[in-house]
Amino acid sequence: MTLFIIGCSSNQHKINNVKINLTPDKHSLKITGLDPLIVQDINRDSTEGNWQSLVPVYKMPADTDLKNYQPIQPGKYMVADSVVTFTPDTPFAAAQTYFVRYYKYDANSKASDFILGKNKLGSLHYTDLIFKQ
Repeated sequence: MTLFIIGCSSNQHKINNVKINLTPDKHSLKITGLDPLIVQDINRDSTEGNWQSLVPVYKMPADTDLKNYQPIQPGKYMVADSVVTFTPDTPFAAAQTYFVRYYKYDANSKASDFILGKNKLGSLHYTDLIFKQ
């Protein structure tokens, strides 16, 4: 008797609709639409740097060509009901533009993507979400 196990997988990745909104008092930023499993996993670890590896917040420089070289905006990350709230150490400045860089770690999860040249080792896909107070 031969036993076959067939696994089904989809080539389509689950698309998370990540959105950012300032809180009504404009002191914090709410980040929604992140994968709940990733949020739960990072929230279990008390290391603050883990959140910065998924959704770091930056000040937008005047020369946007330099935005990859900006330091991360320091602050605290809190989670409630899969909503991540970022509160900066210093308040958001009224005239300053900021951005959240959302790293899509699941975007290069297949080894075949590297073999076929679709992705390069060490590369991460990300989306920059821009906001201003």
